[in-house]
Amino acid sequence: MTNANTSPGGDRVLYGCMGLGGSWDTDPYGPADIDAAEAAVGAALDSGITTFDHADIYRHGKAEAVFGEVLARAPGLRERITLQTKCGIRLGDKDRPGMYDLRGESITRRVEESLTRLRTDVIDVLLLHRPDPLADVDSIASALTSLHRQGLVRGFGVSNMGAAQIAHLQARLDVPLVANQLEMSLHSRAWVEAGVLLNTPDSARNGFPFGTLEHCRDHGIRLQAWGALAQGRFTGREETPAERATAALLAELARRKDTTPETVLLWWLMRHPAAVAPVIGSARPERIRACRDAALREPDLTHEEWYELWIAARGVPLP
Repeated sequence: MTNANTSPGGDRVLYGCMGLGGSWDTDPYGPADIDAAEAAVGAALDSGITTFDHADIYRHGKAEAVFGEVLARAPGLRERITLQTKCGIRLGDKDRPGMYDLRGESITRRVEESLTRLRTDVIDVLLLHRPDPLADVDSIASALTSLHRQGLVRGFGVSNMGAAQIAHLQARLDVPLVANQLEMSLHSRAWVEAGVLLNTPDSARNGFPFGTLEHCRDHGIRLQAWGALAQGRFTGREETPAERATAALLAELARRKDTTPETVLLWWLMRHPAAVAPVIGSARPERIRACRDAALREPDLTHEEWYELWIAARGVPLP
């Protein structure tokens, strides 16, 4: 089973599958969990979203497994979508703490397990989930190269990594890295503020690896934004004055542009010159469909509107 009609990292909006598969434990999933996953996948497809983002740890592997069940129910669906998954985090249990693990043999084993759960013979994009301080980058590169040559993985990327880490790995890989998935939203703004807080007292508190956006843009690495909907902070669960003011502005912009506040929130990311691809992670079909215009329409925000949203979310003027 292959997927020749899609390209790594090619979709404008991704559906994040972390919410599928039932509970965050090792209890087995059931028919209701498969039905819920099928409904979420259907809502994403109806909204023009064809890239699905997984990780081997989501719901202890159950997110991938129920997705595999959905694929089994829908012959031909695999050829219409892009499948992306991640490896590199090991969940803790009674025998060991949670840890990061990017040893070459671990990467290979995790990919084989994901292929089995997803019921496919190829992963379109594999992301390294988080940096492993003990990882040998040559071992990582060897494992990725082997997976690519075997036709088990088409493309590779990273998650939660900065420019220097990406360059260090790419120098040992013949296959180009195509994606970097980072927490990016109107709430988690360190990625955009790192470049403007330079030479201000707030710079030291920013924490975002400076130059990462520029590196990714210069090297054709697609920026993917996890947490793009900001956990509902501006679309239903506002808690601070700044969040309430931003929610009101989002609602007004949505009304004027005949769309939803969720779409405007994603447009704020997509309007950036880096062409950020949001990952939406809700398992609720109605919330997935609220993002439809983000997948199907060009970002409709002026320069001034983009800044108005940024300043409202900051709650204080720009430096």
